[in-house]
Amino acid sequence: MTREQLLGRISIDPQICFGKPCIRGHRIWVSLVLDWLASGMPIVEVLAMYPGIEEADVYACIAYGAEMARERYIELPAEATP
Repeated sequence: MTREQLLGRISIDPQICFGKPCIRGHRIWVSLVLDWLASGMPIVEVLAMYPGIEEADVYACIAYGAEMARERYIELPAEATP
C-alpha cells in the first residue's frame, strides 16, 4: 500500500472528534493508536479492541505520525552526561 493510500484512511473533520485526525469512518483518534503502539501494545491487540478496523488502518496511523514528525519538532530534555 502506498503512503497516499495509507493517508487516505485518515480523516480530519471539524464536526467529528473536535477535528482530531481519526481512522476514516471511525471515531478512533490517530494519537490514541500511536500511544498504544508506543506503550508496546501489539497491533493484534489494537485490532481486537476495535474489530471494525483493519491492520492497514493501524499502519495509516503510523504513516500519519511520520508525516507530522516531518513538520514539527518536540522539545525533549537534554540527556545528562555521566
